[in-house]
Amino acid sequence: MKVEGRVVDIHNRRIINAAITVKEGIIIAIKNSDIITNKLILPGLIDSHVHIESSMLTPGSFAVACVPHGTIGVISDPHEIANVMGTRGIDYMIKESQSVPVKFWFGAPSCVPATKFETSGGKIAAEEVRKLLERVEVKYLAEMMNFPGVINGDKEILKKIGAAKEAGKKIDGHAPGLSGERLRKYAGAGISTDHECSTIEEAREKISYGMKILIREGSAARNLEALEDLYNTEPSEVMLCSDDLHPEMLQKGHINKLIARLINKGYDRYDVIRSATLNPVEHYGLEAGLLREGDAADFIIVDSLEEMNVRETWISGRKVFDNGRVLFRFEPGIPVNAFNCSEISAQEIKVKNQKKRFRIIHAYDGLLLTYEETGGRVSGEYVEASPGEDLLKLVVKDRYNDAPPASAFIRGFNLKKGAFASSVAHDSHNIIAIGTNDEDIVTAINEIIKLKGGLAVSKASTTDSLKLDVAGIMSTKQCREVASRYEFLSNRVKSMGCTMAAPFMTLSFMALLVIPELKLSDRGLFDGRKFCHVPLFV
Repeated sequence: MKVEGRVVDIHNRRIINAAITVKEGIIIAIKNSDIITNKLILPGLIDSHVHIESSMLTPGSFAVACVPHGTIGVISDPHEIANVMGTRGIDYMIKESQSVPVKFWFGAPSCVPATKFETSGGKIAAEEVRKLLERVEVKYLAEMMNFPGVINGDKEILKKIGAAKEAGKKIDGHAPGLSGERLRKYAGAGISTDHECSTIEEAREKISYGMKILIREGSAARNLEALEDLYNTEPSEVMLCSDDLHPEMLQKGHINKLIARLINKGYDRYDVIRSATLNPVEHYGLEAGLLREGDAADFIIVDSLEEMNVRETWISGRKVFDNGRVLFRFEPGIPVNAFNCSEISAQEIKVKNQKKRFRIIHAYDGLLLTYEETGGRVSGEYVEASPGEDLLKLVVKDRYNDAPPASAFIRGFNLKKGAFASSVAHDSHNIIAIGTNDEDIVTAINEIIKLKGGLAVSKASTTDSLKLDVAGIMSTKQCREVASRYEFLSNRVKSMGCTMAAPFMTLSFMALLVIPELKLSDRGLFDGRKFCHVPLFV
């Protein structure tokens, strides 16, 4: 079989007219050709760090959705489903990924549970991590979020790091804002990457300690614009990733659109393409082709590098996408889940007024970081939400047990009516809800409990929802259907006044304790700087 076009040679930094000969999935020859064509052939694209679960799609559905954008492989950290179901959840992800042609390389989750300060459904200790790293599908130790544990020499954490080193596999990092001596210790433990940089100075300091920078552009956190100058100074040290990407965004584009943006801004085309092909392949030791003789025939055909609209996607010599048509079928497996709590009442989320000042979480659009504010004393028996002042109630309910919910207050969402809730709440995936009044908050939470996982919006007597039947975080439906329903719910939340670009995605990070400053777990407010629970009233 031969494929002819203008080959983008990222190794020799040139574009040549060539014919590619493929036999049994391998490129056996690339020869100069006299053919005149506008077709550009370049290596297939790789997302260097993604949580498939955040798309609310299973691996098979994700594969169907990503090949139209030229994605031939993803480096996937399954710690979302692992926090819900432990290694049983990882087994589900790996098994389903093997039913589709897209290349999935998984990490062994390093922090399950993410912290000891919340309730999760799964636990993966050092010995289980060691066994996961022995699997051929598992390429690395996934993001080490417990950076205080690394720095302070936590024995269990060091065992996990040691297991990765013994297996000869890379260790991914997660250390937002870490710098100076603490960063030196963290990187010195063997941490090889970070995807949490929000400033160019932070990225360059981490590079100086030998870390690779995964530039993230997802649904909630978008750091490409802040970090893109790395392509001028340290292009070999960067990769591109989405981290968390919701279905409506995946439908519109993936890594291909990030490449187009960067090339249109004038960054070197070969450096940009290498950051989504060569760099991850070399760093993680991936079985992916890079358009060389002897490589797997993993390549894509695009109309132009400035647009990166994909005409064809080839994986291991098989055409899997052709001018608008996905050329493989996928049937989802039997859903797995862990959901065991009863409905709650409005009385359970009331906040008794202690007649003191109280802590408030302040969230910002496009940031996972939050900031702590202090509210003044209020009158009345209970502290209530005040939507006119953008003071909303935030509730987290343990989905695994019948334990009391935790309540706090938050600013930044600007919701004026109703409430919305989700069982996608990083990393333990308890139920998280935000609202203007207790009745709507409880209605939204109870809808999710009835569904055993999903998203819900409630206003007065009207409730809309999306069921997530796999672990309460993914749907067995295809991307188009999930995206349509998700967009409907997001737009309904926005119609109620919310100003967040991705309300559900941003809400899901309000329980992520490992990112400062102030978050809420099912056990109460948590200070990510001191790494401990703090009282609501001060």
